[in-house]
Amino acid sequence: MVPFEELVYLKDEARYVEAGEVPAGAAVANISGTQVREDYLAKGRLLPEWFTRRETAEILRQMYPPRNQQGFCVWFTGLSGAGKSTISEVLNVLLLEHGRIATMLDGDVVRTHLSKGLGFSREDRDTNILRIGFVAAEVVKAGGAVICAAVSPYRAARNQCRNMLGEEQFIEVYVNTPIEVCEERDIKGLYAKAAAARSKALPAWTTPTSRR
Repeated sequence: MVPFEELVYLKDEARYVEAGEVPAGAAVANISGTQVREDYLAKGRLLPEWFTRRETAEILRQMYPPRNQQGFCVWFTGLSGAGKSTISEVLNVLLLEHGRIATMLDGDVVRTHLSKGLGFSREDRDTNILRIGFVAAEVVKAGGAVICAAVSPYRAARNQCRNMLGEEQFIEVYVNTPIEVCEERDIKGLYAKAAAARSKALPAWTTPTSRR
């Protein structure tokens, strides 16, 4: 076995020595792996030339851009009429004010174009969500920001999207709007259709007329 001792940099002598051989009172410098990731790459700082060659530092900075330049996805989920699309539009404006241009992936728009022909069975719903997740993942890989707004009722499908995008790049937001408020808005008329379907399915003796 060949033992490897920690090396530190002697500033005044511009050379590396093993940590156990540092002269008394010598000024030393050292950067840990955590510091490389968090104090330099994550903040867009160039690694010092005593640590690595400038060419290498430039490549590392390109491969690991700072957090404010990395891709990410904000995924809004919630009931129909909860306000997901409205909040998404507001967030898009706020991001634009901070210099980030976001791609908007609205569930209804995706169904019209990318997922045309799909129904509302669980299988079709999952297919629609996974298509949104795939497109979002490709944008995030290129360093872009994505805002998704889709009912996406099944956790399993959302988790598959999370895995495609990456845990740190996927931000899930549940728009917790009371169902009573969603029913009042009923922009698409879905709640009215559901109520009508329930009324047709009820036995005659359960209707208000039969009770009177």
